[in-house]
Amino acid sequence: MSETTIIMHASELVTLRGPKRSRAKAEMSDLSIIPDGAVVVSDGAIEDVGRTESILKEHDASGVERLDASGKVVMPGLVDPHTHVVFAGSREFELDLKLKGKTYLEIMAAGGGILRTVGDTRAASEQELFEQSAARLRSMISHGSTTVEAKSGYGLDKDVELRMLRTIRRLGEELPVDIVPTFMGAHAVPQEFAGRPDDYVRFVAEDVLPAVARENLAVFCDVFCEAGAFDPDQSRTVLMAAKALGMGLKVHADEFSSSGGAELAAELGAVSAEHLAKPSDDGIMAMARKDIMGVMLPGTPYASMGGTYPEARRLIDIGVPVALATDLNPNCWNESMQFTMSLACYMLRMTPAEALTASTVNAAAALGLEKKIGTLERGKRADIVVMDVASHAMIPCRFGTNLCTLVMKDGKVVWTRGPAPRP
Repeated sequence: MSETTIIMHASELVTLRGPKRSRAKAEMSDLSIIPDGAVVVSDGAIEDVGRTESILKEHDASGVERLDASGKVVMPGLVDPHTHVVFAGSREFELDLKLKGKTYLEIMAAGGGILRTVGDTRAASEQELFEQSAARLRSMISHGSTTVEAKSGYGLDKDVELRMLRTIRRLGEELPVDIVPTFMGAHAVPQEFAGRPDDYVRFVAEDVLPAVARENLAVFCDVFCEAGAFDPDQSRTVLMAAKALGMGLKVHADEFSSSGGAELAAELGAVSAEHLAKPSDDGIMAMARKDIMGVMLPGTPYASMGGTYPEARRLIDIGVPVALATDLNPNCWNESMQFTMSLACYMLRMTPAEALTASTVNAAAALGLEKKIGTLERGKRADIVVMDVASHAMIPCRFGTNLCTLVMKDGKVVWTRGPAPRP
């Protein structure tokens, strides 16, 4: 491919041009669509956007590669800001238990849950961990994800947590996707610390976190602030230790109960609070005042069967900026942000425009990357997806199929369904 590429004749060029920050309330519905649009890509960045006729007049030079997107939506690459893509093994046996009405805690008692995956991940070699995770990541790329957050948290000891984070770094080096690493050693209390959560918190804060920082293995630190995991004081200890080491903060908050996670995220200035199925009114208002991103994970209650879906409609109306993510993990094996957008519309009552904003510019903001990716504007990185629908509103409607026909990362086509379309 030549250094300059023009993707032209998009039925909708979804630019999302607007404020250079996360979008809230009515802003989430403004996609800044250009009909019969074109985008010019040069040296890995977006050089220009506009109507195809105007773009071709201004950039009518030899040596320019032209790709025809007639009848298709061209939009920013999807950003997945909450995943547990790196793990070993699987837990498909849990589906039968869910169908019998077993709860999350009962499944754990039956040998499933996080601790089952901890055992499988600890037993896997570094190469096995890489290969299993890379297969999932390639599928995510083919569904349009060009930037992905990846958490540790299935090691729950220093050596395996570091192995997971090194695997995340290697995945980002070897696959055509940007991966933002998050340390989540405080995901659960491992069996060797059973009944001693405070001791485990000290171990994470005083031993594991400094080792992570020495190798510069994580951009963010996350903690599971929830009854049965870590309370707000324990969560604060871990997060403050991470903040002192220069990491950004995230919080698994209020998934099963109003646990104070939303309040903690606002108190500490976290970039996001994630899950938010049962936040308190005070927590939501605190997040709105502090502009803390609420990351919605509709795949999780879908996979858990009987879980509570977050009230995205309420959060948006109050003014909390909302992002979407797959929450890919062994309990919620969701590799598609397209499916996540569909769930957001059908289960969270988000509009297609809001779901698209939540999967691009707001998802980028949940990773601190909104100034680099998430919109199609001059100077932004050329992370672009072509969808085989004429309108963005069809993306959540056509669930159960991969609508991507082309995925571009940093100006290079990294996946296509068949040859790239040319005029």
